Amino acid sequence: MADKITAEARTNFGKGAARKLRAAGRIPAVVYGHGTDPVHISLPAHETALIIRRANAVLDLTLEGGPLMALVKDVQKDPVRQIIEHLDLIIVRAGEKVEVEVPVVLEGDVFPGTVATLDSQTLLLKVSATAIPERLVVDVEGAQDGTQITAADVTLPEGAELAGDPEALVVGVALAPAEESLEAEAPEGDVVPEEGTDADAES
Repeated sequence: MADKITAEARTNFGKGAARKLRAAGRIPAVVYGHGTDPVHISLPAHETALIIRRANAVLDLTLEGGPLMALVKDVQKDPVRQIIEHLDLIIVRAGEKVEVEVPVVLEGDVFPGTVATLDSQTLLLKVSATAIPERLVVDVEGAQDGTQITAADVTLPEGAELAGDPEALVVGVALAPAEESLEAEAPEGDVVPEEGTDADAES
């Protein structure tokens, strides 16, 4: 589902212009795709930041030249302050399918004494631009040692297709590592004399 947001055209470019926009509470962005010329816009910073917290957000842009629907392709942030500095958006159309990386999350508790390892953080899907899932849930409830879940085993939402390797390992379940011994070993070179040894007799 696309999130409605009002965009404004940009006519000034460069680092100085971008700084002024961000100081005014807006984010510079560019929209491209489908053979069209790039459209330079700015978006309200707070509203946009809330929307793009979700992976693969789609924006329903209100523009002077007419509405556009665009997928967030790239987010550039300040590495220290984590402020959004720029967005790259790709034009999409209703009913069009796009390839996107969708996050994978685990749900449930594995069999006691085992642990589940998430080997693939995301899966590449081909899905309608207006129906991109926020995440893919893999149920590991009761899974035992040796269980392996591949990309092909993951349940996908209706209309979505797996675009990556179906044999890629997504989750593996194995025995939990043995608990560390509670007894600390004495460092090498240190001799701890026992009661009644010659060490006591000589002291």
